Amino acid sequence: MIDLAFLKRLIETVESSDIDTLEISRWATKIRISKSPNAVFGGGALGPATYHVKAGPNAEAPLPTPAAEQQNPASPAAAAPAETTTYHEVTSPMVGTFYRAPAPDADPYVDIGDRVRVGQTLCILEAMKLMNELEAEVSGTIRQIVVENAEPVEYGQVLFRIQPD
Repeated sequence: MIDLAFLKRLIETVESSDIDTLEISRWATKIRISKSPNAVFGGGALGPATYHVKAGPNAEAPLPTPAAEQQNPASPAAAAPAETTTYHEVTSPMVGTFYRAPAPDADPYVDIGDRVRVGQTLCILEAMKLMNELEAEVSGTIRQIVVENAEPVEYGQVLFRIQPD
């Protein structure tokens, strides 16, 4: 049985902190509190997600900016109000280990700033000694690689953010 006062304190703690996700396991109970809108709380199908990022000086997750903007921060584009950009989130369809390249000494399938097309391999997810290639579902530009190479991933965890064409 979950103590509702305890649960309320957990929610308030997460809301007032820099923590994005908190997960606690006690005996047979598992509690996951997440600020992210696309959090996964249990079974069920999880399709592709769209993630809205506010670009600008106060952006939560800084994304790479074109070199021209970095060199000339006083440009009119930098002074313009923040715009909302829509990114397609590529999530893990399984629990496993994330690999950016087909072999330890090989180049990664994609890097930040690379253009990808539908069906292009983005990474490998290893599950139970089986190597599964994850392919792009949209054409666009890789804006973020959220997971480090050889890091374990969970079902529904965001791996890449792609800015669609």
